[in-house]
Amino acid sequence: MRTSRDRIRHAISFEIIGLALVTPLGAWAFHMPVHDIGVLGIVGATIATLWNYIYNLGFDHLMQRVLGSTRKTAYFRIVHAVMFEVGLLIVLLPLFAWYLGISLWQAFLMDASFALFYIGYAFVFNWTYDRLFPLPEWQKLEVA
Repeated sequence: MRTSRDRIRHAISFEIIGLALVTPLGAWAFHMPVHDIGVLGIVGATIATLWNYIYNLGFDHLMQRVLGSTRKTAYFRIVHAVMFEVGLLIVLLPLFAWYLGISLWQAFLMDASFALFYIGYAFVFNWTYDRLFPLPEWQKLEVA
C-alpha cells in the first residue's frame, strides 16, 4: 500500500496539473473570467486535495480487505474515478452556485462538466502515476 508521503505527492501533483488544465479551459468553455474560474479552481482543488487523500486511503483499504491487493484493473479505475467525482460534486455544487451567482441547475451543469473532465483526467493521471511509481507488491503479482 502507498505511504503517506507518496499519497501527498500524488494528491498535490494531481491538483496542480488539473488546475493548470481546467482553469483556462473552464473560462473559455463557460465564457467566464479566468479569475472566477481560477478562484473556484483553487478552492475546489483545496477541497479535492483533502478529499483525494481521504478517499484514496479508504478505497485502497477496502480493496486490500476485499480483494487482497490494491492493484486496480480498468474496471476498478473507472469505479474509483466516478465515485470520487460524485462525492466532490455534492460538496462543490452549492459553492459554484453561490460564488458565481447562478442557479443550482446552472451550477450543476458546470460542475458536471468539470467532473466529466476530471473523470477522464483522473483515469489517465492515476494510470500514469501507477506506472511511474509502481508498488513492490504489484511486481510480485506480475511474476506469479
